[in-house]
Amino acid sequence: MATHPDNLRARLEDRADLLEATRLRYRALRGMLDAFFWKDRVRAQFELLREVAQAQPDVDAALAALKRRAAAEGWPADAAPVKLMAEVERLREAVEHAAFRRLPEEERPESLGEALLKLEEVVLEAGPLLGRRTWARAVELLPRNLPELRAACAAAEVFERVFKRPAPEGPLPFTSAEADELRRALPLAETALATLWQRLEHFDTSGRVKEFLEKRASRVPLQVPRSGPELLLHAAFWTGVARARLRALLEARLAPVVPGDAEVPELLVWLAAREGSAHDARLEPCAAFGEGRAALFELAAELAALARERPSGAWNEEAAWVRLWSAAQQARREEGPDVERLRDALRLFILLRGQSQTPARLFSPDRARPPAADVGADVRDLSALVHAARNAASRGG
Repeated sequence: MATHPDNLRARLEDRADLLEATRLRYRALRGMLDAFFWKDRVRAQFELLREVAQAQPDVDAALAALKRRAAAEGWPADAAPVKLMAEVERLREAVEHAAFRRLPEEERPESLGEALLKLEEVVLEAGPLLGRRTWARAVELLPRNLPELRAACAAAEVFERVFKRPAPEGPLPFTSAEADELRRALPLAETALATLWQRLEHFDTSGRVKEFLEKRASRVPLQVPRSGPELLLHAAFWTGVARARLRALLEARLAPVVPGDAEVPELLVWLAAREGSAHDARLEPCAAFGEGRAALFELAAELAALARERPSGAWNEEAAWVRLWSAAQQARREEGPDVERLRDALRLFILLRGQSQTPARLFSPDRARPPAADVGADVRDLSALVHAARNAASRGG
């Protein structure tokens, strides 16, 4: 039995809204592509062009599914949903024909979505007909619905929420849950911003737009961002703030080991766990670093904590030294500048005898580097240096 026409709209579910929006977009886009000065029309509506291109796979899938359903259930040809599908298909063919006509024959892709994105590149590479000022050109090159721009803004929202509030002295300025958000936001922001700057380099061969925006990226945003360039500047500013704040936090907790950019996100979650209830939380190896490197971070964190403030109570202090020694054992095969700086820090700790009234972090190894003979331990073996530091701390106590 055929479906009653009154119920067809409900049977379309959320696809009806998609097709209604697509019909409006197709009509506007067809008018733009058929215009005599079509490049100027497209240049002023890059966001519409991208909206159609991004939604095209969903539109094609919805049309195919609904056509099969209409044939199987015997939908009447004069029903509104069937007419809607037919009109969307006609408009799609018209847009596709106009888009392919505007592209060089050797550059015509297979799908409509790819053709629209290629059309955007053709218009941007051609540049404005009569020249534009720098900000207007930036607005053209950075439509607000660029996926990379949305990703950068999503990450910047996390950075602004965490680092805009006053930071407490001593503890980390974020919770474990926020550390996990930062872990996901940092690589997202780095990748998205790098892609956006590359886009500016590619389409603006003069380099003026990128130079113009880079000079303003360090300024505090004073208003709600609305255009594409304003969104980029907002994201770049708060990403820069996050980088600077996190660099200072990691230096205070992991010096003298210097983590790389790819290592920072995983370290944040671990440091938040350490400063919470799990003081002995282990740093698990991951794609950014292996077991030896993880142990090196653990050793640096324990040493920095001991240098700031000695543990209270015999059991807590002994547990801290055990963690230090275990980390040194796991990192014994690591080499490089970070390991050498850790050896210097341990030698300095031994020289100062772990005096609780004079934290070792206040002294520079460059100013007070003890000779190997004064240390009384194998200067290359981290475990031996930790053992000597434990003995020195006991005597100093």
